[in-house]
Amino acid sequence: MSRAPLLLSFKALQRWRHQLTVPQFTVVTGLLVITAGTVVLASPLCSTDDVGLWQALFTVTSAITVTGLSVIVVDRDLTLFGQMVLAGLFITGGLGLMAITTFLQGFVQGRSGLRQRLDKGRALDEFGVGGIGPTFNSILLTATGVMGLGTVVLYAFGFTDIENPLQRLWASLFHVISAYNNAGFGLWAKNLEAYRDNPVVNGVIASMIVLGGIGWRVVNDLWVNRFRLQRLRRLSLHTRLVLRSTALLIVLGALGLLLTEHFGHDAQGMGPLSLWQKLQITLFQSVSTRTAGFNTIPLSAETISDAGLLLMIVLMFIGASPGGTGGGIKTTTFAILMGATRSTLEGRSDVLLHRRQIPDATVLRAVGVTLASLLFVVLMALLLGIGPTAGGMPGHQQYSFLEKLFTCVSAFGTVGLDLGVTANLNRWGQLVLMVGMFVGRIGILLLLSALYGSRPQARVSYPREDLYV
Repeated sequence: MSRAPLLLSFKALQRWRHQLTVPQFTVVTGLLVITAGTVVLASPLCSTDDVGLWQALFTVTSAITVTGLSVIVVDRDLTLFGQMVLAGLFITGGLGLMAITTFLQGFVQGRSGLRQRLDKGRALDEFGVGGIGPTFNSILLTATGVMGLGTVVLYAFGFTDIENPLQRLWASLFHVISAYNNAGFGLWAKNLEAYRDNPVVNGVIASMIVLGGIGWRVVNDLWVNRFRLQRLRRLSLHTRLVLRSTALLIVLGALGLLLTEHFGHDAQGMGPLSLWQKLQITLFQSVSTRTAGFNTIPLSAETISDAGLLLMIVLMFIGASPGGTGGGIKTTTFAILMGATRSTLEGRSDVLLHRRQIPDATVLRAVGVTLASLLFVVLMALLLGIGPTAGGMPGHQQYSFLEKLFTCVSAFGTVGLDLGVTANLNRWGQLVLMVGMFVGRIGILLLLSALYGSRPQARVSYPREDLYV
């Protein structure tokens, strides 16, 4: 008789499991991976006594969401095995937490009808009804090739100051994995500041960030059409839009940072550096700010001007591209909004990009993503301002609203740049950042879909009426 309640509970759990939608399954799986990773990372096999459950929870959340905000120093507080676990979490989150969970769901639920396959495609930002297997294999194959090449170049020409071959190999592999997955974690306390003037390290890390950020679909499209790139129209609209938006944001971001910091003659910032050093730094930070979170100069309110911080906030909020390993509202969303703004100014009723009309549903989705993301970041900033979030002891350093907003956008955009705020927040403040990182990686619309479910489209149409705007 005592086994009956357990049997009923198990059957109820099975029914609940089979009823989960893809968004719900993604959220549940993500939380389970974070829980399991926390237990493993907090064990003596992975970390020192300075890393408790809370520090492990924050680190694992930041790793699985490929953010990079950290309250520990990786090479000091984690063992070699712990660093390997951390790199594994980058891959799990970066190569597509949604791809992996939808792949697993096919085994868990044992069914894959047309509706479920369409649902999986939406979770992967995929078009069409193709199976998850070929998609995941393509992602893994592309990532392995790119990261392998980056590791070889970084080992041979980048980290040449590391004399131990095994340590140099691990440093190269760890940073390439972190960069390609846009995780932003570095082995050292000062991230990549020691390699500020090393063009190989800057070039390889920036290339990995861009290739991971634009997504496997764009890389695959370029590879398929590699002999016909002179005719750009053969590339898909998505590929052309991503490449153009990415290049434009990198160039404008670098020029903007060069402009804001050139006039900030701070001895701790970029003021005393040469023009070549400034160009190299601003170009790298423009790439890293949108998605990855690596830094080659100290970041704080004292070393970066307010104008520079505001520009970085904008770049972080835009983020990477759909199907990539970064966060943010995505480059295509930003491009659609700019296209809609242009259409409004020109008095057109449709949105055109590269001589293609964008469906109204896509434009509405872009507006919804942007507005929901803005409201969520504002809510994070409000919650971070409740109580003594910076510390909790009298005389503890307090931070300005701009510094807190920067940290909130960095968490939600899964960027990981830090002005020294994260480690000094109390647990309430760090909890706000953890929730922001998780929501930013899952996607605001996917999370809302998991909470409220998908509703059937109403068959009733209502009369139209204009409003003053």
